[in-house]
Amino acid sequence: MYNIMIVGVGGQGSLLASRVLGAVCISRGYDVKVSEVHGMSQRGGSVVTYVRAGEDVASPMVPEGECDMLISFEALEAYRYLYCLRKGGSVIVSTQEIMPMPVITGAAKYPENIIDKLKSADVNCLAMDAVSLAESAGTAKASNVVLLGAASAMMDVDVEVWYEAIKNNVPEKFVDENLRAFELGRAAAQQKN
Repeated sequence: MYNIMIVGVGGQGSLLASRVLGAVCISRGYDVKVSEVHGMSQRGGSVVTYVRAGEDVASPMVPEGECDMLISFEALEAYRYLYCLRKGGSVIVSTQEIMPMPVITGAAKYPENIIDKLKSADVNCLAMDAVSLAESAGTAKASNVVLLGAASAMMDVDVEVWYEAIKNNVPEKFVDENLRAFELGRAAAQQKN
C-alpha cells in the first residue's frame, strides 16, 4: 500500500493533482482510491486529498501516521498535516505562504520558520519555490504540477507515464505549460537529491 496526501488551500489545484496521481498509479496496475476532504475550499480554506494505491485498497482514507508522501501546496498546510506522515516519510512543500483568515483578521499569527521545522522533523523534506518555477513555465497556476514533478523524481514510475497522465487530465490549451512545469519540478527535485 502506498499512501499519499495532497494538502493546500482552495483553488490551488489539489483535485487536478490527485487525478494525475491516481491515473499514474492505475497505469501501474494498482487498485486506487482517491478521496477529497475539505473545509471552506471555495473561500481559501484547507483542502486535503488522499490517494491510496496497492493490491486491494479498501478505504480511501489514509490512517494517521501511515502517509508515505505529503505533497503540500502551502507551507502552513504541510506543518498542519505533518503528524500524518510515517517516520521517514517524505514531504514535498512549496515555500508559498498564504495567510489564513485568523491571521488576516489579527486573531492569530502565522507560524515562523515553518520550513526549518519541517526539515528538523523525522521525515525527508524537499522545499521549493513552486510558484516561481510555475511562473517560468508560463503560469503560476501550474505550481501544483511543479510539485507533482518533484514527487515523480521520488517515485519509480517512467516519466512518460506522468506525461500521459498530465495530457489526459489537463485541458488541451494548458498542456504545454503544465508539462514544462512538471519538468522544472522534476529537475529541481533531482538537483536537491
